[in-house]
Order: sequence, then C-alpha cells, then structure tokens
Amino acid sequence: MNVRYFAAARAASGVEEERFDLAAGSTVADLLEAVLAVERPEPPTGTPPLPRILSRSSFLLNEVAVRDHSVVLEADDVVDVLPPFAGG
Repeated sequence: MNVRYFAAARAASGVEEERFDLAAGSTVADLLEAVLAVERPEPPTGTPPLPRILSRSSFLLNEVAVRDHSVVLEADDVVDVLPPFAGG
C-alpha cells in the first residue's frame, strides 16, 4: 500500500509518500497503525504531531473518500491523507 501525505500531514510525517507492505486482509485501521509505528523526527515548529493530524484527517482510497476504517486494502492501493484545510 502506498500512503500519500498532504499539507500538515506531509510536514508531520517528514515525507510526501511511503510504502507499507502489510499482510493480506489488512484494513485502513491497520495501515494507520503502521503509519504511527514509524519512528519520525519531530515535526516543524507549529505543526501538530502526526497522531493528532491523523485523528482529524480525511482519507481517500484510490481517490475515493473512505470513512470506514475497517475497509480491507489491496497491495496496490493508494491511501491519501488529507488533513483539515483552512480557507476557501
């Protein structure tokens, strides 16, 4: 699975995207646990930590919104992490 980070999620994770190889039958929730298990440097000043950002983020699975974290992922899926955006 490939995870792409946007805005504050990118800043907090320290990368634009990263790949996770999880077992067959893994869910969005499993993927998010794997994301949080990665040791990362401190985010830039003013950027919330990644766990807080993930708790408030929206997610796209292959460019389609997914709210149910029990959805099973496939090995070639792409999950986008979209933190709340301000402005109009």
